[in-house]
Amino acid sequence: MSEPVSRLVDIGEGLHLHVTDVGAGAPVVFLHGSGPGASGPSNFGGNGAFLASHGYRALLIDSLGYGRSDKPVDREYTLEVMAGAALRALDTLGIPKATFVGNSQGGAQAIWIALNAPERVEALVLMAPGGLEARETYMGLRGIRSMMKALYGPDGLTPEGLKIVFERQVVDPSLVPAELIAERYAVAKGQPLHVFQSMRVTDQSERLNELKMPVLALWGMDDCFCPVSGATKIAERVPNARVVLFTRCGHWVMVEHADVFNRTLVDFLNHG
Repeated sequence: MSEPVSRLVDIGEGLHLHVTDVGAGAPVVFLHGSGPGASGPSNFGGNGAFLASHGYRALLIDSLGYGRSDKPVDREYTLEVMAGAALRALDTLGIPKATFVGNSQGGAQAIWIALNAPERVEALVLMAPGGLEARETYMGLRGIRSMMKALYGPDGLTPEGLKIVFERQVVDPSLVPAELIAERYAVAKGQPLHVFQSMRVTDQSERLNELKMPVLALWGMDDCFCPVSGATKIAERVPNARVVLFTRCGHWVMVEHADVFNRTLVDFLNHG
């Protein structure tokens, strides 16, 4: 298996997205969630390496405003802006069509791309995607409230506040080691608060029936960031969907059940 290649990809307007590119074969694009300090490798490093070892090209994108990508403060961070930036990066890399894998806000980006540029999407893999409920529903959830408290508390973002947020992502807190918190905090310190203040994740649930490509959705029953009711919406409304629910699992299926997730993903890519 080839070693990962770190790329800063020109997306126009003097901006760049950071992409971790590993493997060769059919392209699979990973889009991470909106937690402070998130990046493609911190969310999907093990998953991308597994795919690469099974004959695929994994592209782990740091979304605009995140990781090692640029973080402009002259625009709102809407789904159109963030997903559009990812598509422009793929244009630069010469990738007209791919399978998109998205978690949380990255899942909402993936759905936006599939709805608005379906010719770019081979298949769709969603892990507890956002954008399937009204904003008020998300803001009432324990996980989202803890993230807002961590971001907007009187002391600003601290390692202790970040630790609470990420321990609520999972059922087993041992899956969030101190090294991960330190890595995420180091990245989060460089993120303008504007990225979070201007984030807009619209409810796309009424358009799910427009998704005609194969869709795999995975959800933890203990998710306190994106409610599992979204899984039912996908199962009821998407014409060609496979939905997998996990007990004793929170918001990070790809971390909490990495082996099952990786094998399920490869089976889906190989057989649809």
